[in-house]
Amino acid sequence: MTFADLLLQQTINGLSLGAMYALLALGFTLVYGILELINFSHFNVFMVGSFVGLWVLQQFGLSGQEIVLAGLPLVGVLLAAFVVTMGVSGGIGVAIERLCLRPLRNVKGPAAMITTIGVSYILFNIVLLTVGADSKNYPNPVPAIHYHIGGAVLDLRVILIWIVATILMLGLYFFVQRSRLGKAMRATAQDAEAARMMGVEVDKVIIMAFFLGSALAGAGGMIFGLYYNFTSFLIGFTAGLRAFTAAVLGGIGNVPGAMVGGILIGLIEAMSAQFLATAWTDVIIFSILVLVLVFKPSGLFGRIAPTKS
Repeated sequence: MTFADLLLQQTINGLSLGAMYALLALGFTLVYGILELINFSHFNVFMVGSFVGLWVLQQFGLSGQEIVLAGLPLVGVLLAAFVVTMGVSGGIGVAIERLCLRPLRNVKGPAAMITTIGVSYILFNIVLLTVGADSKNYPNPVPAIHYHIGGAVLDLRVILIWIVATILMLGLYFFVQRSRLGKAMRATAQDAEAARMMGVEVDKVIIMAFFLGSALAGAGGMIFGLYYNFTSFLIGFTAGLRAFTAAVLGGIGNVPGAMVGGILIGLIEAMSAQFLATAWTDVIIFSILVLVLVFKPSGLFGRIAPTKS
């Protein structure tokens, strides 16, 4: 395989990883843009979402490493799995906001952020105690169809991942930009009190931010399972930190920035693993996090919301 073929193959791999990180990063950026809160429970909402997707696929009779559907339409099965996974994950996000964070809304200091860390560990241990510590094989309902581009290989599974991620990201972007509730979210991000005086239901906006962010995290968790063909109670930490780095790189609070940041982090991970060594991947990614925070804390695109006093 020539250098150009290697570069193309890692670009394909990086875009797949980037799609997953972008979906997860959007959850961080939606919540931060409105509440200026880093929601660390988001890490393990992603992990729970991967298990919900696994369970839904198993309900269709798929288990282990099966790769062929038994008379069921591929699109219908995947659509059902993503809808249920996103709905459950979004519900978890709403429950976290209503039960754990809303009582702390007016409490100054790091109490709310520390609470999200506690919630994250609750989710982590619930899955550990109920599902177990072993990695679970993820069903692969997508036929093993490969397309050769020079020396690089593009799988049908990867194409479907790109399509799903693109639809979700564009759907969120147009929702935020064009819908009435999306405009209310942007107004709340700019100035919550002014938005409230103009008739915006701020509590409803916050709930929607948590629901959408958590739903996208669930979709990202299912993409993780479909891409790697396994899931585990441990996957939230590493993927979450990389997605957080993506959100910071793009400009946390900025929706397009989170998308671009996710794609960049995915490409950086794939390229560093191929041309340096996998062991150096975390060094490079978290060095980017430190450098961005030190030298350009607003990220590549800047934050949407100004700092609130």
